[in-house]
Amino acid sequence: MKKTLPTGESLGITSHNNVKKIVMDLLRNVRWIDLPSKMDSRGILTSIESGIDIPFTIKRIFYMHHIASARGGHAHIDTDQVVIAPSGTFKIDVADGVTSKTYEMDNATRSLYIPRMIFIKLYDFSEDAVCLVLTNTHYDISKSIRKWEDYIKIVGKQS
Repeated sequence: MKKTLPTGESLGITSHNNVKKIVMDLLRNVRWIDLPSKMDSRGILTSIESGIDIPFTIKRIFYMHHIASARGGHAHIDTDQVVIAPSGTFKIDVADGVTSKTYEMDNATRSLYIPRMIFIKLYDFSEDAVCLVLTNTHYDISKSIRKWEDYIKIVGKQS
């Protein structure tokens, strides 16, 4: 039986004899995206065009600053994100229930593409850190998984 999201999209999870298995590595699509930047004597100009420089149409932009503690700790059911550190540094852990990876965000001309159904945690923010996030959906808290235990139940855990 194939698992589907409320949006009707397949999670790529099958169930056989009550054992869930991920049939695809969800982390394989997390990737760096170099942002177009022009440098001259005045400084560096970095621009982002929706659907050209990032793999989706932007519907929401938000940013965090003066960050006092870790953020994230959830997965989005139907939201793809591009995360940028325009100032300062921070780390992002991404996990799919089987594998995890840490990314160091320390370059304003490089972004991290995080597709839907990846559990994320942002932490270790420098004092001057700004975290800018571009998404392909409008905000809807009901379309996020807020607890690791719930996430594991949905995606299954590969043994």
